[in-house]
Amino acid sequence: MGYLFTSESVSEGHPDKISDQISDAILDEFLRHDASAKVACETLCTTGLVVVAGEVRSEAYVDVQGVARRVINRIGYTRSEYQFDGNSCGVLSAIHEQSPDINQGVVRAAEEEQGAGDQGIMFGYACNETREYMPATLILSHVILKELAVIRREGETMTYLRPDSKSQVTIEYDEATGRPLRVHTIVVSTQHDDFIAAGNGIDEKEAERRMQERIREDVRTILIPRVKARLERAGDKLASLIGDDYILHVNPTGKFVIGGPHGDTGLTGRKIIVDTYGGRGAHGGGAFSGKDSSKVDRSAAYAARHIAKNMVAAGIADEVLVELSYAIGIARPLSVYVDTYRSKRPAAIDGMTDGEIARRIERLFDLRPAAIVKRFGLTNPIFEATASYGHFGNRPYTRTEKLWRDGHEVEREIEYFGWEKLDAVELIRKEFGL
Repeated sequence: MGYLFTSESVSEGHPDKISDQISDAILDEFLRHDASAKVACETLCTTGLVVVAGEVRSEAYVDVQGVARRVINRIGYTRSEYQFDGNSCGVLSAIHEQSPDINQGVVRAAEEEQGAGDQGIMFGYACNETREYMPATLILSHVILKELAVIRREGETMTYLRPDSKSQVTIEYDEATGRPLRVHTIVVSTQHDDFIAAGNGIDEKEAERRMQERIREDVRTILIPRVKARLERAGDKLASLIGDDYILHVNPTGKFVIGGPHGDTGLTGRKIIVDTYGGRGAHGGGAFSGKDSSKVDRSAAYAARHIAKNMVAAGIADEVLVELSYAIGIARPLSVYVDTYRSKRPAAIDGMTDGEIARRIERLFDLRPAAIVKRFGLTNPIFEATASYGHFGNRPYTRTEKLWRDGHEVEREIEYFGWEKLDAVELIRKEFGL
């Protein structure tokens, strides 16, 4: 037996993810009307209540209450019995103006010399064990919940499903090669209706046992086969990792009727490992959602992922970690670090140190905040899409959106997840003589 590694994911109906999506939807609405808006928006949600707080510098007006209700309804909290629904919950706004002390460190006369919005360290990671250049444990955790959400919205099977859910996948890896061998354990916890009631000779415990047994069987015979079929349709080799010998835990505590913000208060930025690499690589501690791209917590983390992914795709190493560090008000990163984990390299760079690789990478990429923002179009309203099922490992796509620019409504084609593009592979290969 090899070693085991585990990652988890949470659904868009998880209370922390509700908060992330509201924060990013409010950010998007500011950017839709004002591309230069500076936003730091935090959300708390609990029983019957949403509180939005933060700092904003913008000429635009945003209907915070309307945005929050739209997001909550889209997720699926539309019934009063959830004790939290988009039509009746209270929405309080405590947004105020951004500190001028911060603003003077960020805004510069020369746009390209825009300073970093804060100090900090940011990490990007990539590996070649999946087609997304992401850890297999995290990709499978995300896919399980994405398919569960599809089933919930279809309303044809597993009709008892409610929006809040979590998943966890453990994979056995080969000790010698580090390659994934098989799915060892799957955990699914999903909120549900109280669809078997006590009475007529059935006590509370028996009713709970029957519900848990039904949900477990549906996960085993409906959800997991659909996950495999989804992967197989996409030609994804991860499908072959799910055999018949995995351990399955479903709602391990029993009944899970009380969930969402009624069961657990949600806060923006509390799922940073779900948002990134599922525990692989490293994390600098800064959350993403609700922050405009002048905050390098977000923009530099996207840039670091872009570099790491393109490095692995270029064949530099099987696994790459990139660290960037910044100081508030200073444009250029203080340091660029690369770790190739001593993984196999091409002969052309076999003797090259990680330090030398990092120095070359720093020369190749302009890592000033303004350059990152321009490269990935981070002044566009693209962030609500990132706020569930991870910021990384998604396919880039474009969509036509209506924006307000210079006092007029215009239609623009904007790109989502641009930091996932493999558009620097040839540049890297040329630099390293591959």
